[in-house]
Amino acid sequence: MGAGRPVWTEFRNTLKKVLSKDESSLQNNSGLKAKALIPLRDVTMHMPARIGDYTDFYSSRNHATNVGTMFRGKDNALQPNWLHLPVGYHGRASSVVVSGTPIKRPVGQILPTPTATVPVFGPCKLMDFELEMGFFVGPGNALGDAIKMEDAADNIFGMVLMNDWSARDIQKWEYVPLGPFGAKNFGTTIGAWVVTMDALAPFRLPYTPKEDPAPLPYLQEKDSYQFDINMFVGIQGQNMSKPEIVSKSNFKHMYWSPRQQLVHHSVTGCNMSLEISSGSGTISGTEDDQLGCMLELCWKGTREVKLGDSGEVRKFLKDGDDVTVTGYAQGMGYRVGFGNCSGRVMPANLL
Repeated sequence: MGAGRPVWTEFRNTLKKVLSKDESSLQNNSGLKAKALIPLRDVTMHMPARIGDYTDFYSSRNHATNVGTMFRGKDNALQPNWLHLPVGYHGRASSVVVSGTPIKRPVGQILPTPTATVPVFGPCKLMDFELEMGFFVGPGNALGDAIKMEDAADNIFGMVLMNDWSARDIQKWEYVPLGPFGAKNFGTTIGAWVVTMDALAPFRLPYTPKEDPAPLPYLQEKDSYQFDINMFVGIQGQNMSKPEIVSKSNFKHMYWSPRQQLVHHSVTGCNMSLEISSGSGTISGTEDDQLGCMLELCWKGTREVKLGDSGEVRKFLKDGDDVTVTGYAQGMGYRVGFGNCSGRVMPANLL
């Protein structure tokens, strides 16, 4: 990742050539194939890179508007800064885990009733997923320098599925004034498959957001685009035979782009190392089945979410629930897939 875009592109093109149906050097060499290719059933996927730093953004206008409406009302849904900059916070790199890792329900301080003013200590009751996409940075910048918009694309290696688990009741009590802490530090799951930006280039969509006000000059893109990536979240309870899809969203719904996120993150001179993973923020569309978290799907607990024909419903996640994020970009007769990003909710450790 630290080698830079020319090396990324050359390596990808070489790999495509070697694996193509018209290339005989590998196909006709059984000994080489036995050494070079491993059946997927025999493979254990690991973290795609070391996570040295992790930043989570809040860049879907639909999501931010929905959550703001729930807690502050429609007229004050977006905070005054939201349309001026990509809002973000520094996450916990040590608890970013690869797909398949179980996630324990966190414990912490929560308010026992909606009108309570004194917290109690106990397990989270409002555990949630967040449908996100992460991206890896490389080569990065030196401390004190900034990544300019014209150089941003050359510093984004690729994208990966992400589920930023959330404890909504812990978050509600703790987030004022400095934002989430324990509600977000207990686990963030990413997929094992990183799809390079070169592979995603055919799926760029020209994007002209209704930017009012227009971003400040350093955040303006001459060629604004997002990516057409279909994304899904499935939940499978302990008594269910298969997962049921509860969310069908698309990365194209994002307001702030990965380039804008990266440029804003580094504008202060913050050094972006090649191990950094950045999360897009919850990806929500405009329709009810495109909402990217249970908080939105159940609208703060006011409605139940049906899990297909299983007979089960959810407002928030239960112990034993398997949550799986999948995604792909659809081409003409082919797909570029992202694999799975999955985790099972495990019972809390009580103190």
